[in-house]
Amino acid sequence: MSSAPRVRDRYLVKSVVHSSQLLRAFSAAGEALPLREIAFRSGLSKTMAFRLLYTLETCGMVEKIGENLYQSCVRPFKQKLYRLGYAAQGTDYQFSKEVSASLEAAARAEGIELISLDNRYSAKIAQRNADLLVRERVDLVIEFQTDENIAPIVAAKYRQANIPLIAIEIPHPGATYYGANNYEAGLIGGRYLGRWAKQNWQSSIDEIVLLELPRAGSLPRMRLTGMLVGMKEAMPALENCRVTPLDGDGKFSDSFEAMRKHLRTAKSGNMLVGAINDASALGALRAFQEAGRTDCCAIMGHNASPEGRAELRQPGTRLIGSVAFFPEKYGDDLVHVALDILNRRPVPPAVFVKHQLITPETVNHVYPNDELMKVTSASARRL
Repeated sequence: MSSAPRVRDRYLVKSVVHSSQLLRAFSAAGEALPLREIAFRSGLSKTMAFRLLYTLETCGMVEKIGENLYQSCVRPFKQKLYRLGYAAQGTDYQFSKEVSASLEAAARAEGIELISLDNRYSAKIAQRNADLLVRERVDLVIEFQTDENIAPIVAAKYRQANIPLIAIEIPHPGATYYGANNYEAGLIGGRYLGRWAKQNWQSSIDEIVLLELPRAGSLPRMRLTGMLVGMKEAMPALENCRVTPLDGDGKFSDSFEAMRKHLRTAKSGNMLVGAINDASALGALRAFQEAGRTDCCAIMGHNASPEGRAELRQPGTRLIGSVAFFPEKYGDDLVHVALDILNRRPVPPAVFVKHQLITPETVNHVYPNDELMKVTSASARRL
């Protein structure tokens, strides 16, 4: 845990504590910061930060640069080397792998020790990993597990040990949430899906299918709620269209089987399909291909995973888009949020990632290095 002194200590000089907080806001030699940023980083009010800066400037410990910037004349404090625990979702899907790889790289860059464990998509293993990280006495835990039902159990273990928690994608009671703004992401995909159907099928839609991940709980489900609202917003005629939910469990194989079974009895013509992630979207697409009904579907995914991006590059694909979450960038943000928490800086209860629609027309623009990475991997395998 953070080694910040206790405010109730009767020997503590609060003004020195506050001055220390302010000087710690300068993380690199020569860094010039405005008052607002100094107040934010130090967790002090702007009024208090201004008074302290004025006093420290008088003492020669801070220098004012121009009208609005301040520079520390003191060598930046060396940050404490923290030990963070990371319970990864699993290694079966590229999204999880990219989150883990980016977090490990960010931790190395900050000189942070990262104790990584694998939840393996298992509720039982996630609880066991929580016990292990508590015994390790880590300073903070970053948790990535999918089951909403055990989130309170896992969170309680860390809360009882007084260990702060950041929860990726699935909310945990008392934890700082980091991940998708699910409803907004769904709206982005749904609006595009509705516009596509209006333009290409002249609004002739027989059924909407939503591939769900029920065990993840209500927040990820908002992704599909947003998608449905977005479709109807773009095409009001869909208000009375039949909506069929299917449990694909966020997996390719389960989504393939669920859609395959549905297609055996469904007499619908044109079908719009909204999927919780790209694995589910691709599973549904393969089911339509197997049934010889590819021309009857238009599918929207989420995550813009490498597998999804590869499909978007296929000529005539009916995966018409995927909303990107950029997991390859999670690491830097997660480490910054973790350090803010540990250094007692203000942190919002939810930190949302950037979302962007990826389509066959834009995939090479947003991800221009995919083909280069494929060539590099092929060359490495030949060596």
